[in-house]
Amino acid sequence: MRRRGLRAALTAAVVTTVTLAALPAAVRPASAAPTPAVVSPASAAPAPVAVSRGSAAPVPASVPPGVPARTAAARDWSTAVVDSTMARYTPASIGGWSYPVGLYLYGQYLVYRRTHDPRLLSYITSYVDRFVSADGGINQPFNSLDSMQAGRLLVILHHETGQDRYRKAAQKIRDRLGSYPRTSDGGFWHADTSSRAHQLWADGTYMVNPFLVEYGAEFHDSAYTGEEAARQLSVYGRHLQVANGLLRHAYDESKSASWADPGTGLAPEHWCRAVGWYAMALTDVLDAIPANQPRRPQLLGIFRTLASALEKYQDPASGRWFQVMDKGARPDNWTETSCSSMFAYALDRGAQQGYLDPRFRAVARHGYQGVLARLSVGSDGRTNLADISVGTNVGDYAYYVGRTRAVNDFHGLGAFLIMNEQLRGDSVS
Repeated sequence: MRRRGLRAALTAAVVTTVTLAALPAAVRPASAAPTPAVVSPASAAPAPVAVSRGSAAPVPASVPPGVPARTAAARDWSTAVVDSTMARYTPASIGGWSYPVGLYLYGQYLVYRRTHDPRLLSYITSYVDRFVSADGGINQPFNSLDSMQAGRLLVILHHETGQDRYRKAAQKIRDRLGSYPRTSDGGFWHADTSSRAHQLWADGTYMVNPFLVEYGAEFHDSAYTGEEAARQLSVYGRHLQVANGLLRHAYDESKSASWADPGTGLAPEHWCRAVGWYAMALTDVLDAIPANQPRRPQLLGIFRTLASALEKYQDPASGRWFQVMDKGARPDNWTETSCSSMFAYALDRGAQQGYLDPRFRAVARHGYQGVLARLSVGSDGRTNLADISVGTNVGDYAYYVGRTRAVNDFHGLGAFLIMNEQLRGDSVS
């Protein structure tokens, strides 16, 4: 009975693709760290939570090694990516407490919600239990927004298991926000350090706001969390969105950062994944907040303006979006997979929910096909997702286009799973 509200919301959010449309109204789908590297294992995890199996997912069709995913669209690419990643990493070797791992495991949870394969939830539990003690302790200072993203997994595990230690650990993030530094108009700094002081990065909107609304739904705190999340997106959007409809990567209220325009405080470029983080956060929060939330009209306006810009700057040949979004004509620019997944998700979900014109579903499907073209199966039978930008600071054009184009980086794998769970039911040519 105590989890009835969120359980009902989760069930309601299982639309055709079973995206958890809001963990507040549901645990919802969902966006810099380095490429996924094996780190030193932490202490051994406790025994995984037993979860009853639902109906089994269909067995994917076999795909010859090296064949691009778009030529075999009938395969369940979500389960293929998850199986491949779990084969490459154990819960102890997948990495430390970080947002790229948290993003990937959130995507894996969406796949679990659809397939009910208990291995997927047990894997997430074993990862989280490396960091959460029996009494709910978690050895994280939460002094950056990045460090908060994996907190979504704490809310998920409380919802799935009812264990109070996950609530206690999640509450540490909620409580930290009370003293967390802000700009003069209330925006959370990207991190509580001198090098990030007074700065708003579009990335940060996804690191904290989906967690907030999901926490509010699970723990009956939505009056605060919904207002705070809407406020953050409003403040960030007001500073970062410019006349072309896109968002700049970051804003420095003090105008003292090396990258900040001395007049506006804005970063010089539109880095695609930063915009993708904001687009997904906006979608998730709109799904969660009530229809009469005072900031909702402004957020819808930001989303609709952004969607039109995404349509304009989409690469017509591939369907993907460029690393530096508005400079696709330059020969050294390249289309990036993680942001393309984020945009395809946000546009399709936004159109499905009525936030955007229905025509954006076609834009999303074109992007989806473009991402599938970067997915292949190797000689070992495992999936490989290419052209993912590694973790990225704020910089200039040359910095962004010079970033490593990684394969199977967690930024891309997590974004892919979120997108695929939203769009996998659509026909793909």
